Amino acid sequence: MARVSPPASPIDAPTGAPSIQVFGLENDQATRAAVRFFKERRVPISFVDLRRRSIASGELRRFVERLGALACADTEGRAWREAGLGYLRMTDEELAPKLLSDVRLLRLPLIRHGRDVTAGRAESTWKAWLSGGS
Repeated sequence: MARVSPPASPIDAPTGAPSIQVFGLENDQATRAAVRFFKERRVPISFVDLRRRSIASGELRRFVERLGALACADTEGRAWREAGLGYLRMTDEELAPKLLSDVRLLRLPLIRHGRDVTAGRAESTWKAWLSGGS
Protein backbone atom coordinates (compact mmCIF):
# COMPACT_ATOMS: atom_id res chain seq x y z
CA MET A 1 0.00 0.00 0.00
CA ALA A 2 1.35 3.40 -0.95
CA ARG A 3 1.97 5.90 1.82
CA VAL A 4 0.37 9.29 1.46
CA SER A 5 2.28 12.14 3.00
CA PRO A 6 0.30 14.48 5.25
CA PRO A 7 -0.70 17.83 3.77
CA ALA A 8 1.72 20.67 4.31
CA SER A 9 0.91 23.06 7.12
CA PRO A 10 0.02 26.64 6.14
CA ILE A 11 3.43 27.74 7.40
CA ASP A 12 5.29 25.40 5.07
CA ALA A 13 6.08 27.02 1.77
CA PRO A 14 7.06 25.30 -1.47
CA THR A 15 10.72 24.39 -1.63
CA GLY A 16 12.85 27.45 -2.25
CA ALA A 17 10.12 29.92 -1.34
CA PRO A 18 10.38 31.86 1.91
CA SER A 19 8.00 31.03 4.75
CA ILE A 20 6.40 34.16 6.22
CA GLN A 21 4.08 34.26 9.22
CA VAL A 22 2.18 37.50 9.89
CA PHE A 23 0.57 38.21 13.27
CA GLY A 24 -1.76 41.19 13.32
CA LEU A 25 -5.29 42.50 13.20
CA GLU A 26 -7.36 42.38 10.06
CA ASN A 27 -8.46 46.00 10.42
CA ASP A 28 -5.00 47.36 11.30
CA GLN A 29 -3.51 49.54 8.55
CA ALA A 30 0.10 48.41 9.09
CA THR A 31 -0.93 44.74 9.07
CA ARG A 32 -2.88 45.18 5.83
CA ALA A 33 0.15 46.92 4.29
CA ALA A 34 2.41 44.03 5.29
CA VAL A 35 0.05 41.40 3.89
CA ARG A 36 -0.26 43.42 0.67
CA PHE A 37 3.56 43.75 0.48
CA PHE A 38 4.04 39.97 0.47
CA LYS A 39 1.02 39.20 -1.72
CA GLU A 40 2.20 41.68 -4.39
CA ARG A 41 5.45 39.73 -4.53
CA ARG A 42 3.55 36.42 -4.63
CA VAL A 43 5.10 35.22 -1.38
CA PRO A 44 3.00 32.65 0.47
CA ILE A 45 2.11 33.84 3.95
CA SER A 46 0.32 32.48 6.97
CA PHE A 47 -1.81 35.19 8.57
CA VAL A 48 -2.90 34.98 12.21
CA ASP A 49 -5.65 37.44 13.19
CA LEU A 50 -4.96 38.21 16.84
CA ARG A 51 -8.61 39.07 17.49
CA ARG A 52 -9.64 35.50 16.64
CA ARG A 53 -6.62 33.63 17.97
CA SER A 54 -4.20 35.08 20.49
CA ILE A 55 -0.47 34.76 20.01
CA ALA A 56 1.09 31.86 21.89
CA SER A 57 3.34 32.81 24.79
CA GLY A 58 6.25 30.91 23.23
CA GLU A 59 5.79 32.76 19.95
CA LEU A 60 5.71 36.14 21.70
CA ARG A 61 8.77 35.12 23.71
CA ARG A 62 10.60 34.54 20.41
CA PHE A 63 9.90 38.13 19.35
CA VAL A 64 10.84 39.53 22.77
CA GLU A 65 14.12 37.57 22.87
CA ARG A 66 15.21 38.80 19.46
CA LEU A 67 13.89 42.38 19.53
CA GLY A 68 13.27 43.23 23.18
CA ALA A 69 9.86 43.75 24.75
CA LEU A 70 9.92 47.52 24.27
CA ALA A 71 10.50 47.09 20.51
CA CYS A 72 7.42 44.83 20.38
CA ALA A 73 5.28 47.36 22.25
CA ASP A 74 3.36 50.17 20.60
CA THR A 75 4.56 52.90 22.96
CA GLU A 76 2.84 55.61 20.90
CA GLY A 77 -0.55 53.90 20.95
CA ARG A 78 -3.66 54.85 22.85
CA ALA A 79 -3.78 51.55 24.78
CA TRP A 80 -0.25 52.20 26.08
CA ARG A 81 -1.23 55.62 27.41
CA GLU A 82 -4.52 54.38 28.85
CA ALA A 83 -2.73 51.59 30.72
CA GLY A 84 -0.32 54.16 32.20
CA LEU A 85 2.69 52.16 31.03
CA GLY A 86 4.60 55.23 29.88
CA TYR A 87 5.37 56.08 33.49
CA LEU A 88 6.72 52.67 34.45
CA ARG A 89 10.18 51.23 33.96
CA MET A 90 9.85 47.53 33.28
CA THR A 91 12.20 44.75 32.27
CA ASP A 92 11.40 42.49 29.31
CA GLU A 93 10.22 39.83 31.76
CA GLU A 94 7.77 42.27 33.37
CA LEU A 95 6.49 43.76 30.12
CA ALA A 96 6.00 40.51 28.16
CA PRO A 97 2.97 39.29 30.19
CA LYS A 98 1.28 42.67 29.69
CA LEU A 99 1.83 42.39 25.92
CA LEU A 100 0.42 38.87 25.99
CA SER A 101 -2.68 39.92 27.93
CA ASP A 102 -3.62 42.90 25.70
CA VAL A 103 -3.04 42.66 21.95
CA ARG A 104 -3.61 46.43 21.64
CA LEU A 105 -0.22 46.99 23.30
CA LEU A 106 1.67 45.22 20.50
CA ARG A 107 3.42 47.03 17.66
CA LEU A 108 1.80 45.36 14.68
CA PRO A 109 2.39 43.53 12.49
CA LEU A 110 4.68 40.96 14.07
CA ILE A 111 6.31 39.05 11.23
CA ARG A 112 8.42 35.92 11.38
CA HIS A 113 10.59 34.54 8.60
CA GLY A 114 12.33 31.43 9.88
CA ARG A 115 14.41 32.65 12.81
CA ASP A 116 14.21 36.34 11.82
CA VAL A 117 11.48 38.59 13.21
CA THR A 118 10.24 42.16 12.87
CA ALA A 119 7.73 44.29 14.76
CA GLY A 120 5.93 47.08 12.94
CA ARG A 121 6.47 48.13 9.34
CA ALA A 122 9.96 47.14 8.21
CA GLU A 123 9.81 46.98 4.43
CA SER A 124 13.59 47.26 3.96
CA THR A 125 14.08 44.19 6.17
CA TRP A 126 11.34 42.29 4.33
CA LYS A 127 12.96 43.13 0.99
CA ALA A 128 16.29 41.83 2.31
CA TRP A 129 14.58 38.58 3.35
CA LEU A 130 13.10 38.13 -0.12
CA SER A 131 16.36 38.91 -1.89
CA GLY A 132 18.06 36.12 0.02
CA GLY A 133 19.89 38.06 2.74
CA SER A 134 18.57 37.38 6.23
